[in-house]
Order: sequence, then C-alpha cells, then structure tokens
Amino acid sequence: MSTFAQKVIRVVSKILKGKTLTYKEVAARAGNSKAARAVGNILNRYYRECIKLKRPTIPCHRVIRSGEKVGGYAKGEKEKIKLLQKEKTG
Repeated sequence: MSTFAQKVIRVVSKILKGKTLTYKEVAARAGNSKAARAVGNILNRYYRECIKLKRPTIPCHRVIRSGEKVGGYAKGEKEKIKLLQKEKTG
C-alpha cells in the first residue's frame, strides 16, 4: 500500500460517528487535495481486501461527495444513506 493510501486509511479511520468528510477533504488531509478520485478508489480496494481477509473495516461510509451528495459505497447507495442517518440520530 502506498504512503498516500496509508494516510487516507488513517484519516478515514478517525472520522467520528455522525460526522462526514468529502473525498476532497480526505485527500487534502492525506496530503494531496487534487486526489479526491484516488481516495474513492483506495477506499473501495481497502474495503474489498478487508472483506476478503475477514479484517475489520474502516467507516468509509462517512466519506461523501462534495455538495452533500452521498457518493459510492460497496454495499450500495441506499445502505450508505441508511448508515449515515442511523449514526446522526442514534
């Protein structure tokens, strides 16, 4: 895993329950504000690897697109919305 990918995973793992960051914000905190698309790809690969190896995952559902749009999620957009709503109300 690249240094940037490791930083992305570290940033995302620290997003508190009920909070979100955009892909661009994660990229900036990881050191490259122009790598928002790469953040999405890193999270997708990391999630799939965790599932394959039966390791705990990070809260990648807390990363959203700019403009408060939900964005992609391995388990589907509806599941991502459900998780985010549950965290904000619970």
